[in-house]
Amino acid sequence: MKTNYDFVAIGDTVTDAFIRIKEASLHCNINKENCEICFRFADKIPYEEVYMLPAVGNSANASVAASRLGLKSALVTDLGDDYFGKECLNVLAKENIGNEFIAIHKDVKTNYHYVLWYEDDRTILIKHEKYNYKLSDIGNPKWIYLSSLGADSMAYQESVEAYLSMHNDIKLAFQPGTFQMNAPELLANFCKRAEIFFCNKEEAQRILKTAESDIKELLKLVKKMGPKTVVITDGKKGAYAYNEDDFWFMPPYPDPKPPLERTGAGDAFSSTFTVAIALGKSIEEALMWAPINSMSVVQYIGSQEGLLTAEQLEKYLETAPSDYKPRKL
Repeated sequence: MKTNYDFVAIGDTVTDAFIRIKEASLHCNINKENCEICFRFADKIPYEEVYMLPAVGNSANASVAASRLGLKSALVTDLGDDYFGKECLNVLAKENIGNEFIAIHKDVKTNYHYVLWYEDDRTILIKHEKYNYKLSDIGNPKWIYLSSLGADSMAYQESVEAYLSMHNDIKLAFQPGTFQMNAPELLANFCKRAEIFFCNKEEAQRILKTAESDIKELLKLVKKMGPKTVVITDGKKGAYAYNEDDFWFMPPYPDPKPPLERTGAGDAFSSTFTVAIALGKSIEEALMWAPINSMSVVQYIGSQEGLLTAEQLEKYLETAPSDYKPRKL
C-alpha cells in the first residue's frame, strides 16, 4: 500500500562543495546592493577549507526540516547513478525521508555546485544536469512543497501542475527557484494553486518586474497572482506575510552569536512556516517558528545541520525576547 505522506517536497537535489576563501574583495553600490565578489585574475587563489555537503537544495532541505519537526516526509527528486548520488541517498535515509519517489539515472551525474564562502555569505556556482524527468504516482500527500528545478524541466513541471489539478485536496507551498521565476505562465499557474507562496524581496521585484520597494505593495501585487497567503522575507530586516485579512511583520530571532554563513536560511524559514501551518498552527504562530530555524541554520556550515526538532524549537520560543512576536501592519 502506498504511503500517504504529510509532506512531499519536489525539486532538484545537489551536493554542495563549500570553498572557504579570504583573499577576495566586495564591491557594492552606495546602498550596499548589487555587490560583486572579486579575485585576482589569472592567479592562484588560496582557500582555507572545503566542506562537502550531499543531499541539499531547496526541496531536500525542506524535506529534512519537515522530518525533524515531526511530519512524515518524502522527497521527489532525480539523482545520478554515481558516488554523489549514493551519498545523497544515505543522508536522506538517515533523516527518515521517504525515497520511493527518487529517480536514479544511469550514466548521468548528480547535481554538483560550488559554494564560494566569503565572510558570512556565499556565492554559488550552479549547474543543473539534464535528467529525463518523470513524475510518478506520489499518492495523496497533505502538502506538496515545490521549489527549484532545472531549466529543462518544463514538461515535468506541467505534469506536477496536472497532478495537483487532479488532487484538489493537496495543499501546495510554492518557493520558486530561478528557472521557475523565468517561466511566467507556469509561475502564474502554480501561484493560482498555492496555499502559501514564498520569496524574498528582491525576488518579488524580479517576478513582478517592478522597482516598487514598499513591502505592503509587493505583498498585494503577489497576492493578486493567486496564492492564499504570501510570505516575503527581507534578510536581516525580518519577514512579512499577507492573506485576505491582514498584513504581518515578524522580526528575526536574535542571533546568539554572529552567523557563520547564510546558506539555507530562506529554505529553513519557508519550510518551517509550512510545517507549522500543516500542524494546524496560525499564521502568527508560524511566523514565530520560522525565524528560529533560520537563526539556527546560519550558525552552522550548510543548510541542514542547524535544522531543529520541534522540541528544540519550542525551547527557543520559551526564552525568546518579549518583543519577539508578529505585529499587524
